[in-house]
Amino acid sequence: MPNSNSAEPLFSKNYKWYVLFVLTIVSALNYFDRQLIVILQEPIKAELGLSDTQLGLMTGLAFAIFYCSVGIPIARYSDRNNRKNVVGISVAVWSFMTAITGFVNSFFQMLLVRIGVGVGEAGSAPASQAILSDYFSENERPVAFAIWATSIYIGLFLGFSMGGLLESSLGWRNAFIYLGFPGILVAIFLLWTVKEPPRGYSETVKITEEETLAFWPAMRYLFARKTYIYILFASGLHSFVGYSFANWIPSFFIRVHEMSIMDVGIWLAISVGIGGGIGAFSGGFMVKKLIKRDVRWYMWIGIVSIILTIPFSMFTLFTENKMASVICYFIPNVLFSLNMGALLTVNQSIVSVRMRAMSSAVYYLVINFIGLGLGPLFVGALSDYLLPIYGKESLRWSLFIVSNIYMVCMYFYWKAGQHLEQDLVV
Repeated sequence: MPNSNSAEPLFSKNYKWYVLFVLTIVSALNYFDRQLIVILQEPIKAELGLSDTQLGLMTGLAFAIFYCSVGIPIARYSDRNNRKNVVGISVAVWSFMTAITGFVNSFFQMLLVRIGVGVGEAGSAPASQAILSDYFSENERPVAFAIWATSIYIGLFLGFSMGGLLESSLGWRNAFIYLGFPGILVAIFLLWTVKEPPRGYSETVKITEEETLAFWPAMRYLFARKTYIYILFASGLHSFVGYSFANWIPSFFIRVHEMSIMDVGIWLAISVGIGGGIGAFSGGFMVKKLIKRDVRWYMWIGIVSIILTIPFSMFTLFTENKMASVICYFIPNVLFSLNMGALLTVNQSIVSVRMRAMSSAVYYLVINFIGLGLGPLFVGALSDYLLPIYGKESLRWSLFIVSNIYMVCMYFYWKAGQHLEQDLVV
């Protein structure tokens, strides 16, 4: 389909920002539903009699394996078919699975519903990013994707705050039930109001069916770009540390500082939700200015964010002052998210129009399998191992050990920057 930019635009400027708003809400709902189990895992552990290893498996690996396994086939379908429908169906599936989490009675049942949530959420982000790339030009994408990335922290804010409040008044089961079903209404609203854009609409290109590669040629196409390979390594390790903290910091505050679930939910809603949102939003504008000096700032901002994050993360873990620890945790969340818009922009800009959903799917496969799948599970198993030595502080030392992975992560961001300029023009 030829691009329509040379003729009268198919969509108004206001409409493309409306689409960004709707897809941002959808993504926020994704992380909202995903985060509920994290803030509620302590009462779930107590009622179902789970170990930390089982919690890590339940909140991480079980979700991630199926998220990753179906993500690429769904992305391949999205690159060939209507992406809006893929997003809408995905929202309905994961919302339903979140709601029925409130009815489970065993570890095995919990694994099954987490698998269902993972399958549902697998189709949302790749298709959404491909849609936004067709609505927004390359110059607009750093800001557009930075705004979209704030959805993660909107979702985390709502998940922490509402999950904690509802658990304290209605119990963890009702929290899942009441907060899951509204997503089905969001799915209907999206399918009704969002329009599928022509592929290549934001660029002066002509898209033909032949540009849709078969699976293995598509994979060779992606991995021929060294920037993409190094981003996968860097992002995978970055998310390994990030998800380790995100999934276990509520339990850290509850066990080490003896905070209530409601208090932890409120404080983490501020630290993670607001702090992360500020970082993601401001990072997009920062990168847009910095890349005018050197395009490698797309990668360097990740290195800077890690260097600044480390001392504040260590203070959060090792100070004995409860309020100082909680308040300080705000800063790492701002810094951690600075490069999110930059990474999403590069992932969409170094591939052809027909490869955008696939590029995102492989990216999310890596960060969800390595980060969400292995990170929380590793910390949970390490915490169980260190429990006889450190007692309730085993989580503190487990998170400290994981933090050392940041050093390797910075190296891969630097290597990605070395090849970026060449891959952007391919």
